[in-house]
Amino acid sequence: MLYYLFIYLREHFNLSGAGVFYFISFRTAMAIILSLIISMIFGKRLIQYLHRKQIGETVRDLGLEGEKQKRGTPTMGGIIIIAAILIPTLLFARIGNVYILLMITSTIWLGLVGFLDDYIKVFKKNKEGLAGRFKILGQVGLGIIVGATLYYNQNVYIVRETTGGMPATYSSVDKVLKEGIIKVDEKGITHTYARVKSAVTTIPFTKNHEFSFAKIASWFGQSSVEILTPILYILFVIFIIAAVSNGANITDGLDGLATGTSAIIGMCLAAFAYVSGHFSLAEYLNIMPIPNLDELSIFIGAFVGACIGFLWYNSFPAQVFMGDTGSLALGGIIASLAIIIRKELLIPIICGVFLVENLSVMLQVGYFKWTKRKYGEGQRIFLMSPLHHHYQKLGYHESKIAIRFWIIGIVLAVLSVVTLKLQ
Repeated sequence: MLYYLFIYLREHFNLSGAGVFYFISFRTAMAIILSLIISMIFGKRLIQYLHRKQIGETVRDLGLEGEKQKRGTPTMGGIIIIAAILIPTLLFARIGNVYILLMITSTIWLGLVGFLDDYIKVFKKNKEGLAGRFKILGQVGLGIIVGATLYYNQNVYIVRETTGGMPATYSSVDKVLKEGIIKVDEKGITHTYARVKSAVTTIPFTKNHEFSFAKIASWFGQSSVEILTPILYILFVIFIIAAVSNGANITDGLDGLATGTSAIIGMCLAAFAYVSGHFSLAEYLNIMPIPNLDELSIFIGAFVGACIGFLWYNSFPAQVFMGDTGSLALGGIIASLAIIIRKELLIPIICGVFLVENLSVMLQVGYFKWTKRKYGEGQRIFLMSPLHHHYQKLGYHESKIAIRFWIIGIVLAVLSVVTLKLQ
């Protein structure tokens, strides 16, 4: 909103200094600063309010060190994160940008699903919270919204160089929205580009690194390509959103673990958004140019600032827990960002901590059921799942576990960024 106000003042009243709002770098910096202020100042007041209302965490007895001390710690602190993301975004971003609208929707959508879960646990005194099928339904709903928007919205497109009047690697379901984008390189050679609507993503570590959903649909016959392509793409988006949001939810089991990991992932995705939205850098790095993506920098800046600000109160010993209100929202945000930036296939690396936490639960449950069916008594791979509880059982302090997981997250983030040149 401030963006439109100051640009109006600049254009109609020649207001000195209002022109800085043209620069994304300035608006991103302001979003980071404001998100930090909101999460740290508003966060303190919310924690005090939750204390007064006795809205505390109910901790199950799992026999873990420091478990009893956590009882009564205020929960539903994800409201702080959501507010610290949305307010700076609404103030400094161009709200009309389709990617900004999608990220606002993702934040609110899964934030509400998580809030319902926390509300049932805290106020209805039901430890099970929202039924799993309703959480999945919420994730599926968001997946349909994100997938359908990215596939059908005409403001979502990529740029391809044309060869003989047709964009390179053009498929039968791709649509040319506008041709005639011209660029002259340093050697004086003229290049012509086209805006193309295409359901593709990026394959890491390969030179010809585009993966087209239309090619998969063509396996069922060319006649079914136009029908199957959007269905396959939307199903893929649903799977990514469900997997990452559940991974973030499972990871939120130690003080600061999910918050710190999410901040690291956010910074990694910010780097990808910047180079993909910058035409010259994208061309130099041989990656997919995505116009209008640079506006996402404001949202990602607010996201990282909100996570770091919340970490002030969520680090050991935690003064507040984010609850499902925060963890489901964080996972949905990260998944949606990766999909928009077309780096979904890098998620196993970028979100490696979430993936391992998810897998540890799946392996533990699967192995226990299999051994119980085969031997009559269930056996375990880990002392406890998710994986961070396994290390707690081994005697590691939770702050050491969280910090080491952050270090692993940083290494994975660096490796992910390095893939820009590993082709």
